[in-house]
Amino acid sequence: MYAIVKVGGKQYRVEKGDTLLVDRMRAEEGAKVQLEPLLFQDGDKLVFEGGDLDKVKVEAVVAGHERGKKVRVVKFKPKRGYKRAQGHRSELTRLEVEDIKLLSRKPAARKSEEAEDGS
Repeated sequence: MYAIVKVGGKQYRVEKGDTLLVDRMRAEEGAKVQLEPLLFQDGDKLVFEGGDLDKVKVEAVVAGHERGKKVRVVKFKPKRGYKRAQGHRSELTRLEVEDIKLLSRKPAARKSEEAEDGS
């Protein structure tokens, strides 16, 4: 069983128990996050359409925030004495995929706070 999820504009293939290194997320360390599924496959069952895709639930836990390897960028123009060096380290978040499920029915929509206050 696996799913293709979209996180930060990129797509990743995940299975239960996998760890992902994605661009920095605002979630706190230890927080649970819902990942947006694009495709789900369990044996011969394949789900990739809008209505059925709402039933797929992919949960992950933020394991920590890290910084990537240093990337060096060098600009150079021959015979002109022009050299420039620059570098950066990407801010990353490590996610651990806890669960991938296909629910039997579409989850109920949550009521807004105002509707609950009026009742």
